[in-house]
Amino acid sequence: MTRFLDVPATYRLVADIGVPRFLSELAETIRADYLRWREFDKSPRVACHSQAGVIELMPVADSNLFAFKYVNGHPINAERGIQTVMAFGALASVDTGYPLFLSELTLTTALRTAATSALVARNLARPDSQRMALIGNGAQSEFQAIAFHTLLGINEIRVFDVDARATDKLVRNLAPWPALRIVRATSTADAVRGADIVTTVTADKTYATIVTPDMIEPGMHLNAVGGDCPGKTELHADVLRMSRVIVEYEPQTRIEGDIQQLPADSPVTELWRVLAGEVAGREHADQVTVFDSVGFALEDYSALRYLHALAQRHDVGIDVALIPTASDPKDLFGGLTQTAATPAALTPKQANAFAFTR
Repeated sequence: MTRFLDVPATYRLVADIGVPRFLSELAETIRADYLRWREFDKSPRVACHSQAGVIELMPVADSNLFAFKYVNGHPINAERGIQTVMAFGALASVDTGYPLFLSELTLTTALRTAATSALVARNLARPDSQRMALIGNGAQSEFQAIAFHTLLGINEIRVFDVDARATDKLVRNLAPWPALRIVRATSTADAVRGADIVTTVTADKTYATIVTPDMIEPGMHLNAVGGDCPGKTELHADVLRMSRVIVEYEPQTRIEGDIQQLPADSPVTELWRVLAGEVAGREHADQVTVFDSVGFALEDYSALRYLHALAQRHDVGIDVALIPTASDPKDLFGGLTQTAATPAALTPKQANAFAFTR
């Protein structure tokens, strides 16, 4: 049987654990897996692009577990009243190929992206950082704000979005966090001024220059999250040229990240080397650092591994018959003759979960 975790079950699980603890434990899981970097079979994600957006598959495996995520990016969906980004994923046994876990990853991707951002900032941002600018106040913004507040002690966030309604939503959702001061800025430049950390999470699929060189101050750390596919950027190329750039997996980031604007031999450093202590993250206090984050499959592997452990520990989700079972593994057809017209009975737990999600 395969454990299945749907959206309502994931929301309940995260709420029961608490967002700060979930983010902290997930960040540690991601760090632990990056420290095993050489053990993983890695590749850039497979993408199918259209005028409306992109659909991607993100695979990775070590000697025990295979993981993949299906994820889309359709900015036009906001006009349709549906999610611009959604995802689901699976964990499977490398030994048998059998799926162990199937889960929603839309909510979880937002959490793992925020956890990764905070994990990286611990190594790149100045340790005395207190103020952050948050440019782009859409679906991932609250997660970024809470992660930096709870994991790095950021106590003031200056927020801006070209859609004022998105900022209204962000301010409303962060109201239960009174220790976090939210300041509405009038522009990107206004938000960035005096910030120790700048996080960009914009959604437009275009060569954008959200942050320009004139906005950069000595010692800033830029957490560039929104540029994550060919033809989509957030930082002016000169910002990258003046900064120390950290990436997750260089072959993928060259295609999808902000560094797609630079020559193929422009210097970048992969994150795992910083986390392993092979190289420094920040080399001096006045250095400008950039995390050119596109999201890498290893982070989804970590998120699925963490979720699977939580689902088992808290007995959340349901077990589903995703793979046929038979007394003779060579007789797949025989299952069709066994009461094919009679629906299989649900266990009480499955029936309750099914009724909850309808």
